[in-house]
Amino acid sequence: MSFEKARNIILWFVRPFKPQTEHYWRIVVLCFVAASTFWLLNALNKSYSTQTTYPVRFVFNDQRLVPINPLPEEVAVNVTGRGWKLLRKALRVEVQPAEIYIRNLPRNNYLLGSALRPALVNAMDGLQLNFVVTDTLFFNFNEKVTRRIALQLDPTQKVTGERHAMLRPVRIDPDTITFRGPSSMVDSLPSPFVLRLPITNMTESAKIVVPIEYDNKSLVKSDITEATVSVRIRPLQQRELQVTPEMVNVPLNTDVTLRPQVVLIRYLALEDSGAVINSEAFKAIVDFSRYNRQDSTVVPELVQKPAGARNITLWPERIKAVLQK
Repeated sequence: MSFEKARNIILWFVRPFKPQTEHYWRIVVLCFVAASTFWLLNALNKSYSTQTTYPVRFVFNDQRLVPINPLPEEVAVNVTGRGWKLLRKALRVEVQPAEIYIRNLPRNNYLLGSALRPALVNAMDGLQLNFVVTDTLFFNFNEKVTRRIALQLDPTQKVTGERHAMLRPVRIDPDTITFRGPSSMVDSLPSPFVLRLPITNMTESAKIVVPIEYDNKSLVKSDITEATVSVRIRPLQQRELQVTPEMVNVPLNTDVTLRPQVVLIRYLALEDSGAVINSEAFKAIVDFSRYNRQDSTVVPELVQKPAGARNITLWPERIKAVLQK
């Protein structure tokens, strides 16, 4: 095919689209828009069957019940309706959700899709429900309960620095906290509710603001968000004394010589507790049922101590014991 012949063919196809007037393309666009509009209006007036989703809304007394998981917001359905209704539903324009009423705490945490049919039929305006595609709708409700719990400072937390002690009782203001929320979560909270101080190694008395920390704060609410803990810190003084250990379970007809014959007890106590701590309240023993024959030693044990003594150590750790019959 010659170049001239190919050119003539192309011009024959293009010539109808060549603008004849100044507003040629404007007229073409308007015609296209008008034709598309008539086609769309005609299509929207027809009936169609399709699978889609439809919104649902749970209706319940939020003062008595609380969902502990997000509730389903829609179900899959198969419907028949005019294009206008389907378009309005797709755009969520004036769509009335199907209402699911929860009047008391449900025995089961699910609802079969077939049970949703009455609520869907009542809510659908201009749509015919063919069948519910969603097999099961799952949810989980708890009763909303209120529980009051005493506050307590964590007894396992070391708060003070070296050679300092925290005097008890510790003052907590307020001394109780009230929780409100799902029963399964509120009932699982510990009692007493333990607080941990955000600072440690304290050497002086102080008032510390402690935030209330717990899980599931989105569902469980408390009447306070923090508590003030007042602690009294006192310095400790190292003291020591000597005691003669009592010998127990000594073999019959045996003379025993201990080397050394006394045990040195070192302990920490409050500086002004000298009159309170009685040195006679310390009692040490050496139990010959635990006598080590290989090195002829026995371990001293402290079996009695006064309440105010802390960090108690014994020296020596083992005592030489000479047995003679």
